Amino acid sequence: MRLDGNDPAAVQRAAQRLADGELVAFPTETVYGLGARADSDRAVARIFEAKGRPPDHPLIVHVRDVQDVAHFAAQVPVVARRLMQAFWPGPLTLILARAPGVAQAAAGGHDSIGLRCPYHPVARSLLERARELGVPGVAAPSANRFGRVSPTRAEHVSDEFGEALWVLDGGACDVGIESSIVDCSRGQPVWLRPGILTREAIQSAAGVAVVDADAAAPRAPGTLAAHYAPRARVRLMPPAMLHTALQLLGESGVKLAVYSRGSAPGVSGALRHVRMPSQPQQVAHELFSVLRDLDAEGVQLIWVEEPPADPEWEGVRDRLLRAAAS
Repeated sequence: MRLDGNDPAAVQRAAQRLADGELVAFPTETVYGLGARADSDRAVARIFEAKGRPPDHPLIVHVRDVQDVAHFAAQVPVVARRLMQAFWPGPLTLILARAPGVAQAAAGGHDSIGLRCPYHPVARSLLERARELGVPGVAAPSANRFGRVSPTRAEHVSDEFGEALWVLDGGACDVGIESSIVDCSRGQPVWLRPGILTREAIQSAAGVAVVDADAAAPRAPGTLAAHYAPRARVRLMPPAMLHTALQLLGESGVKLAVYSRGSAPGVSGALRHVRMPSQPQQVAHELFSVLRDLDAEGVQLIWVEEPPADPEWEGVRDRLLRAAAS
């Protein structure tokens, strides 16, 4: 059931449903999330069941503001406070040491917890109303089946789970890919997942170096080698290779889509070309929607031009690499 996220009465009903231990999908600036109250392991179990997600794969807990962090985190290091001040509300998730006995299911049984404060007005309104009903935070992975393309519009969620699921409709998501994730639970901050926020920007705000993840890094959402995958097979190619492959394709009969910044010669009647924007923020905004739309058209193969290796493209590049690994 789709509800108007700009209607205060609808948001109040959704908040009550969360308080009652049920699932509600809602928009954030990154993607739509499938939410349950994070302080109830029984409610959170509904998320894992609905998504088909392994129970040891942790979720991100969304909070209304910094004051709610204390409910879930055993401690908040100085570097985490700096990052909260710089980027919250916004598309940054911080991994912190988890308070004992709190949100064990949402944390996937781990000793750390991922926390984020979204800036989307519908998400913020929902979190505010839910907090008034005794819900300190909402666990919410992307509202899609595990490993599939994340939803950036309310209709994507309904297509995925059917009309029985309550969905607050807040329009298309601004950012379009999931949040950057930084582990602040082990002293020096660790880069776990790129997003629209660059490592350089995060490092500048942190005031210390942000290092690459190692074997001791906690498990984080969206870091499996294969993820974000449409039904169509995705292949990522450098521009020159893509051009050559198109020239050699001929009349293959395969329904092919090309997502590229350059032109794609019409070598086959089955070819579908989608122009990739020149700016990473624009690509991030539309990427998952483009993949879903091509799936809906029955495309069998999606050939994607590799994005530049610049830091601003890291989040988009990460999602494409994982989509192509499936």
